[in-house]
Amino acid sequence: MKRFQGKTAIITGASSGIGAECARKFAAEGARVVLAARSKGPLDELAAELGEDVALAVPTDLTDVDQCKQLIETAHSHFGSVDVLVNNAGMNIRGPFEGIALDDIIGMLHINLRAPLVLTRLAIPLMRNQGSGSVVNVASIAGRLPLEDEATYSSTKFALRIFSFAVAQEIEGSGIHVSVVSPGPVDTGFIMEPSVIDDVPPLVFSQPMSTASEIADLVLQSAADGQRERTKPSVSGRMATLSYLFPQLRRVLAPLFERKGEREKKKYLERNRA
Repeated sequence: MKRFQGKTAIITGASSGIGAECARKFAAEGARVVLAARSKGPLDELAAELGEDVALAVPTDLTDVDQCKQLIETAHSHFGSVDVLVNNAGMNIRGPFEGIALDDIIGMLHINLRAPLVLTRLAIPLMRNQGSGSVVNVASIAGRLPLEDEATYSSTKFALRIFSFAVAQEIEGSGIHVSVVSPGPVDTGFIMEPSVIDDVPPLVFSQPMSTASEIADLVLQSAADGQRERTKPSVSGRMATLSYLFPQLRRVLAPLFERKGEREKKKYLERNRA
């Protein structure tokens, strides 16, 4: 049987990358999907691809709390339930912290952390009334260890991960599950666009690259079984934990991984220029 037959899934950041793949996979498993992002055009295209009886595009500025409320209300009124919430939308402005504009720092806090908290707070009462539901927060391995030139991004993903664990404990036994998916580098425009890749720290490229489809699979698995956390690549998650627990180990290994990352980054740059 399809795991999400008759369920409604709200997906933020659904206009491309992981979010769009999540939408396709949830729809393939019987779900009705509510697509949220700022860009109306890509949302409408994806909704048309999936079918108007399956997908609803709701252009949403996640920095606006009223629009977050409207997103949840629209999903519930249109499809009759809110069964899955995927907080996937993300923002990253890279560079030394002291050189990041204040508006960009605030934007990352709003998109990466405040919006998931607001949407989860709005969705849980509806899920509680239904007696079931799943929230899946897309964090990052960058939230499991300090990452230079991504201080704000790493901070928001660290906080999102801990928030997920804390709320999962609070509502344990309610039939509602809160999970977190922590990917390493993913082959999407988030790090691979020509205008972006130069600013991505080499350390990021020292890890195996995942696809958006692979991460979307983890999101669906988490929504289905409520497992607290999934990380890909798993070895990177273990290394991140060791580096966090033993900072000296990170200082010793970091130069080795950075050199590897520089070689891999050069290959990706050459591929993009080909």
